[in-house]
Amino acid sequence: MLTERQLEVLLSVVHEFIESGEKVGSRTLSKRYLKGRSAATIRNEMADLEEMGYLVQPHTSAGRVPTTMAYRLFVDSMLQRLPKNERGGAWISHLRKHRDGLRGALVHASEMLSQLSSYVGMAAVIQLKQARLGRIDFIRVDSSHFLLLVILDGGVVLHRMVNVPCDLSQDTLEALARKINVLAGYQWSEVREILYSYIVNELGKYADSCKRAIDELDAILESEQTTLYTGSLANLFDVPDFQDIGHFRALFSVLEQEGELAKLLMNYGQKDGIGVIIGEENTVPELKNCSVILSSSSTEGTRTMLGVIGPKRMNYERVIAALDRVLNDMEETSK
Repeated sequence: MLTERQLEVLLSVVHEFIESGEKVGSRTLSKRYLKGRSAATIRNEMADLEEMGYLVQPHTSAGRVPTTMAYRLFVDSMLQRLPKNERGGAWISHLRKHRDGLRGALVHASEMLSQLSSYVGMAAVIQLKQARLGRIDFIRVDSSHFLLLVILDGGVVLHRMVNVPCDLSQDTLEALARKINVLAGYQWSEVREILYSYIVNELGKYADSCKRAIDELDAILESEQTTLYTGSLANLFDVPDFQDIGHFRALFSVLEQEGELAKLLMNYGQKDGIGVIIGEENTVPELKNCSVILSSSSTEGTRTMLGVIGPKRMNYERVIAALDRVLNDMEETSK
């Protein structure tokens, strides 16, 4: 348990390190933040904080820098001071009404976050299990393949190429699509049972092929799907923490593959609101030198996230303010 004085010293160290990027010494804290404390007193407290794992001293006689534990305490303290966001899940509906559509809104949000934060913005929609159906289309490609297009309630678009054992005419595919689209707005689990009954009783020789189509659709809608966009990386070249080419390559590899980043978002959990993942707390090893700030909201069947990836030494308050500004922009551009 930290004493009040240790907490003052620790929060001051983190704040100064975020601002300067330089190792923090006791004299700096005494002059800038804790003017009522002597440098000797502060130095003793810093030594105790180092033993507790909150600070590290890279070199003898040098100042100290915060660990992930210290950043976590700093961020949690900061989040408690921020006014509670009353948006709830309403901003998701604004995102869907964006003048450029859902995809355009996500692209715009990720790029805007990159510019405002000077790090890497991202925007994602995760389609949860038991999604509600919007519209289905089947497009015949050749005698043994057709393209399955799924539009979910909320505008998320999924697609898959389906291989079938016999030739299905476009008329047959359209008839099946019409049967499905009558059930738009229902949960997929309800739609599936009705469709299987229809296929067995009405489609005769095409039943096996149509069952395969429904099985493919089932595989899509019973899994979590992530649609993810990231903003420009150009700002990272001006961030001192990424001058280390190893740190930059690690982050770039995650952004390039996207799969690991999608897993991180899926593992983030169901909690709505602002969340911060710091350094080694990340489940993706390549992000151990980074922090991720996410604003998450859920509606039935969909979780939408806006976020920023940057160094552990990011300006957390500025990034959270950038997230709030983008949410405001989503509301304005949907009107």
